[in-house]
Amino acid sequence: MFNHPSQRIAVLIDTQNLYYSARNLYNAKVNFKNIVEDAVAGRQLTRAIAYVVKTKTGEEKPFFEALGKAGIEAKEKDLQIFFGGAKKADWDVGLAVDAIIFSEKVDSIVLVSGDGDFLPLVQYLKMKGVYVEIAAFNETASAKIIEGADNFINLSANKARYLLGKERQEKIETTEEKPARRRGRQRIPLSAL
Repeated sequence: MFNHPSQRIAVLIDTQNLYYSARNLYNAKVNFKNIVEDAVAGRQLTRAIAYVVKTKTGEEKPFFEALGKAGIEAKEKDLQIFFGGAKKADWDVGLAVDAIIFSEKVDSIVLVSGDGDFLPLVQYLKMKGVYVEIAAFNETASAKIIEGADNFINLSANKARYLLGKERQEKIETTEEKPARRRGRQRIPLSAL
């Protein structure tokens, strides 16, 4: 992996791809803050952008606020609902256009997505001399995009760091349960706190 402190980097997050991967694989949510932190790896962060979908109900507002507190910009797109109930919220073109624009201003781009549709983008960015990294869950990442990138960050290799929810909760409970039993104390579940 090519890391240098003066390297300028942009982190572009395909939020839907990561959300559904974590939910389907681990029944958990994604810790985007830790992903960005590890993707940057001491380099100069130019932009960290999460491509998100907003609904009419606004239920996603706390999530958008959490992204902002983590230093991640949220680019919002309205959820489209078609006649018959079909829904669409695709950011692939928007993310790709931003990556092309940033390719003139950064040394490295981290695409946080395992979507194989981004392979032509990865190839283009590399042709322009940009170092391209993919961060995704190995089980749902396209083998072609992994092979095409200069570096792959396998989020599945450190689930405790990159996931929130059930998987992380079980790890915390398992870790806390052992000392509590040794001391003869009754363990209070974290969910009760």
